[in-house]
Amino acid sequence: MPTNKNALIRYKILDELLSDRYHLRTLDEIVEEVNRRLKEMDSGEVVRRSIEKDIQFLQYEPFYADIEKLKLPRNNGKKTVTKRGLKYANPDFSIFKKDLSRDEEYLLEQALRLLGQFDGLPEFSGLDGWRRTLKVSDDVPQIVSFTKNPMETNNIFARLFSAISHKQVIRLVYNKTFDKSRVATYIVYPYLLKEYNRRWFLFATKEGYEDINNFALDRIEDMETLPEMKYRECGCNLNEWFDDILGVSKVPGSSVMHICFWVSDRSKEYVLSKPLHESQTHQGGEAGEKMRAAYPALQGGAFFSIDCVDNYELTRELSSFGPDLIVLSPDELRRKITDRLKTMTRIYSALDKG
Repeated sequence: MPTNKNALIRYKILDELLSDRYHLRTLDEIVEEVNRRLKEMDSGEVVRRSIEKDIQFLQYEPFYADIEKLKLPRNNGKKTVTKRGLKYANPDFSIFKKDLSRDEEYLLEQALRLLGQFDGLPEFSGLDGWRRTLKVSDDVPQIVSFTKNPMETNNIFARLFSAISHKQVIRLVYNKTFDKSRVATYIVYPYLLKEYNRRWFLFATKEGYEDINNFALDRIEDMETLPEMKYRECGCNLNEWFDDILGVSKVPGSSVMHICFWVSDRSKEYVLSKPLHESQTHQGGEAGEKMRAAYPALQGGAFFSIDCVDNYELTRELSSFGPDLIVLSPDELRRKITDRLKTMTRIYSALDKG
């Protein structure tokens, strides 16, 4: 199927022209009308050959349009000549025949609106044309709302999106510490943009290395594409790369830990309905009874386990529950969280004394 961003718009226009039971147009007249409508939408023009290919495409899978070629007399100013008019054999046929339900229409409207919030993406510059051509209304009350990060309207996001989609090597000027004291330049192969906890991250590998690194978009000072350099594909499955981590950071060579923890009655339903990690397991039945016998000081609540690597996001998430979540094992992780809480207690105590 053609990948030109105007292809869907052209198909919609052609579908309307070929199903028009009141007018029969020659190929040249169809080309003229298509270009007129494209011009109204600031979508450029196409040549006659492109429309011929579009019409041929409609006649095969997945549309199987039956297009008739009928004799059509035309006066060229000197004499009457016979040309071929094009139309669907069945005027009720349409490649967009299936009517959308109201729910489907609304979902399409919201999807286009969601994509439209990413300003500056060249691949999506035709969205306004799609809205007009498909008659998608902008005056629709919002039912689904996503938390929006200001980075979504930052030009860096758009430029990185384009570099990834076109498989371009890039040079990053990256600020490691926010205070501009450690600005570094990297040549990287970009693979993925991912949002976590209202921040966007670029996942890429540095030139000369194999490990996946993440770069927070709000620390990227500048970037440029390097079209002269050959792009290197990702050496791993990024979807699987996130399987054993909570968050976005992963130290190369880190091993997966089996983490057991207790959650109070006040928070256990929350943890049950919103697991901390995909591997989360509720330790009920015999396993739960053994845990309860091993930790008699923990009254009520429920026991859980997850399997993931240790990172900053894991420690922060487990600590965020305060006394409603207690890490039981492994000992190294429990000590880390204990030290974190002791530090917090010391700081708060100093404030109280002050």
